[in-house]
Amino acid sequence: MDDDDADVVTLTYRSTGSADVASSLRDETFERYLRRSKEGPVSAGEKWDEVVNDGCGTTTDVTLTVARVSGGEAIGGATQFEFTPATES
Repeated sequence: MDDDDADVVTLTYRSTGSADVASSLRDETFERYLRRSKEGPVSAGEKWDEVVNDGCGTTTDVTLTVARVSGGEAIGGATQFEFTPATES
């Protein structure tokens, strides 16, 4: 692990009400994809448009927003992700 690598990146997403979307976000395959595709510097406020599995061969567009970066400033091979539904204001 590089000294600049974040331990945890917390991401918020607008809840679709689908348990399949929430489960797909937390899947190790999706997290591995995020570590590889977003590798490098990261900061709170960034928005990422992604597509996730919504069950039975369907997909759903999801915007992930970086809420917090803990323990470093970059996404690396050991960075973990936490996913939290966004609160409506």
